[in-house]
Amino acid sequence: MKYTYLGPEGTFSEAALLSVPEAAEAERIPSHSVPAALSKVRQGEVDAAMVPIENSVEGGVTATLDAIAAGDDLRIVGEVLVPIRFILVGAPGIRLDEVRVVSTHSHAWAQVRGWMEETLPGADYVPASSTAAAAVALLDGTPDYDAAVCSPIVADHHPELNVLATDIGDNANAITRFVLVTAVKGGLPTPAPTGADKTTVVIPLPKDRAGALMDLLEQFAARGVNLSRIESRPTGEALGMYFFSIDAEGHVDNLRMRHALRGLHRVSTGVKFLGSYPRADGRKPIVDPHHTDEAFARANAWVDGL
Repeated sequence: MKYTYLGPEGTFSEAALLSVPEAAEAERIPSHSVPAALSKVRQGEVDAAMVPIENSVEGGVTATLDAIAAGDDLRIVGEVLVPIRFILVGAPGIRLDEVRVVSTHSHAWAQVRGWMEETLPGADYVPASSTAAAAVALLDGTPDYDAAVCSPIVADHHPELNVLATDIGDNANAITRFVLVTAVKGGLPTPAPTGADKTTVVIPLPKDRAGALMDLLEQFAARGVNLSRIESRPTGEALGMYFFSIDAEGHVDNLRMRHALRGLHRVSTGVKFLGSYPRADGRKPIVDPHHTDEAFARANAWVDGL
């Protein structure tokens, strides 16, 4: 088995992957970006990729949402929640009061902006492909910045880095959600329902008109399917053209979810099913009695007997 993740070594993505028992003992290949990681999956170079999809502070990771929605179908087969802690590292010898330019991933920067404004109010920001990439580049002596925001794991991997400050996050409860993505054909199997599951779909807006979004959402509401995340992203085809990335509570094997998916396909034939998988927090949905599998089965039997 081969797995990839948003690299280099020491990223939160690697930490998320290492929490998966099967991946901890498998070959792990870092990728320089989320699209590159998913491309490896689509081309069959690896069995699965661990990529960030949502942050409790910054929201959805747009690079992941867009890359999963585009191209050949992929399947999400698992999720991992990682508490986020940040440190500031510099090249050997530099002092905190000498830092003028800082680099990190955009989502990390959003989570330390308050600390930066208070501690280094004049520092400029340079975006990086990942937190670890920004930190490791300091050891080359070539970057156009003085320090990097990264995870403590990076400093463990590279003790030669100069740790300037620890625990610099603005929100002590920040969490990033990662998803394990595989190919539809020849990839990892869809997990069986556990009773505490999520289903992820991508739905293009069929027409830009009043009530178009309501037509999509009522397919869930009418079947008692709760949504845990909904985000809109531009399709790139034209101004005003969007798709919706949605996480819904339940598994495709649940009758309420199957009926909701059928309804979605009637409204928007371009809907993409991205997988059903166990929730990382193990929280079970609250299902009304008339939305249980038994209720749907009784209703189907009644109609069949008419």
